[in-house]
Amino acid sequence: MKNFKQKTTMAVIAFLVGFSSILSAQGYPFELPKLPYAYNALEPVVDAATMEIHYSKHHAAYVKNLNTALKGSKYEAYSLDELMLHAGEAGDALRNNAGGHYNHSLFWNILSLNNPFNAQSEVGKEVIRTFGSLDSLKQLLNKAGATRFGSGWAWLYVTTGKKLAVCSSPNQDNPIMDVSPVRGIPILCIDVWEHAYYLKYQNKRSDYLAAILNAINWDAVNKNYTEALVSPLLKKIEKGGK
Repeated sequence: MKNFKQKTTMAVIAFLVGFSSILSAQGYPFELPKLPYAYNALEPVVDAATMEIHYSKHHAAYVKNLNTALKGSKYEAYSLDELMLHAGEAGDALRNNAGGHYNHSLFWNILSLNNPFNAQSEVGKEVIRTFGSLDSLKQLLNKAGATRFGSGWAWLYVTTGKKLAVCSSPNQDNPIMDVSPVRGIPILCIDVWEHAYYLKYQNKRSDYLAAILNAINWDAVNKNYTEALVSPLLKKIEKGGK
């Protein structure tokens, strides 16, 4: 049983650490990625009913609507990264649905109850250098999520100067997009749309934020960080994002 659990854990980690590269390489028609865990895997932080609705209804709708918007357009051959680099010119349907697909895919990837913060990892060292402590970073992410008016996201991202920074964005925008006031590659995100938490937390977004920030898969975040540092996408963003 112990060996089975170890093999299962390793398989999940392997899925997660390779996920960001797979996602970026996706093209039309886009597909809903398979969750690497069961709907109830994040309880009590995220209840099974919320996870199922969020994933199978909301995220699935973004993928379906993205494919509909892309069909027959000049953007049909674009990768997901390319769609976001051209979000401003592509129009609201592509901007919102490409963002919705990317953001949710990243969100599922960085959630876990079993992969705690490691101060000796590459991202752990940078978190300490940049923010002083994990608690300080959590406070900034909590504030970013709590003060985002209406629907949106809180982000930990790698800037074009290869530094870590925190921001929030409205709707389904993210720091990759050419419409974003701050640019970079996100490595951790928190969904603050009401459908992400309302069944369990009702209107208490602060309670949801406090809980979800203790359910981060720091192995996946570390992988996202090391990949972002050497990603050609960061160079594209630095040069204007086209």
